[in-house]
Amino acid sequence: MSQSVRTSPEGSGRALSEAYDTALLDLDGVVYAGGNAIAHAVDSLATARAGGMRLAYVTNNALRTPDAVAEHLTELGIPTGADDVITSAQAVARLISEQVPAGSRVLVIGGEGLRVALRERGLEPVDSAEDEPVAVVQGYGGPDLAWGRFAEACYAIARGVPWFASNTDLTIPSARGIAPGNGAAVEVVRIATGAEPQVAGKPLPPMHKETILRTGAERPLVVGDRLDTDIEGAFNGEVDSLLVLTGVTDGAQLLAAPPQHRPTYVDADLRGILTGQPEVTEAGEGFRCGGWTATAGRERLELDGEGEPLDGLRALCAAAWTAAGDGSCGLDGEKALARLGL
Repeated sequence: MSQSVRTSPEGSGRALSEAYDTALLDLDGVVYAGGNAIAHAVDSLATARAGGMRLAYVTNNALRTPDAVAEHLTELGIPTGADDVITSAQAVARLISEQVPAGSRVLVIGGEGLRVALRERGLEPVDSAEDEPVAVVQGYGGPDLAWGRFAEACYAIARGVPWFASNTDLTIPSARGIAPGNGAAVEVVRIATGAEPQVAGKPLPPMHKETILRTGAERPLVVGDRLDTDIEGAFNGEVDSLLVLTGVTDGAQLLAAPPQHRPTYVDADLRGILTGQPEVTEAGEGFRCGGWTATAGRERLELDGEGEPLDGLRALCAAAWTAAGDGSCGLDGEKALARLGL
């Protein structure tokens, strides 16, 4: 379905927690980082929940079970039940169950999260290509996943067994830095077999379908820190999104975002769900938000004024996205972003 090209962040006269019934929250970079809660996350989520907003946690990581994720969040001070957690393991398990008979054997290349999700859908996890699986599923299995597991996948795929992947995120954050994610492991099998998997996780529709089915959300707001998974997933699902700047996306990436990576709203952290969002308005040949006016010059983005840095960033987004149209903005925004400390 075609969508109009977003050329500016939107404003909201109401707090986002009042304007939307359910927040679909990414975890890493939004709620926690390195296992610890991000500043303001616990209090902001508690206030949103007390005001009637449902909170659901949506993760591409297929390793941990919903119970384990819920336990971790509860330990951080965010009371969470397993029913509040949606994983790419659940999405890919449903995708497989729609294509194979009930009770079928599925070769698992990954962790416990995948096994639990498959059993929930009435499928039997197995460990060898010799177990006569009717499908292969691959998900993040942690840093200790044995190399031989990839070989088992290749043996089965070479026999014509369909291949599924929970997600294709190339990297995953860890306490020591950025590590290879499931997408890197998928590339190993792709190179060895020449096959292509069916993928379920963000930003693809199966993950959005799983989330809506499990939450019953009627007016959801996707909240994330990644343009290529969270925001693109919201775009594909045709729902609104809030980008928070507590994770991997920086100002330069946001200004250069193509249409499918442009969020509805931009804010510093999860406090943004408790407030309205300022309007960005046209101002002559530029765009104004708060005390800032941004324009697109021949070679770079220009920014004049003063005020809240986030307002300046919103104005710059409007100037950059309007100049880019349905492409990516190639104008230099470094000097403008430096004025904002971003």
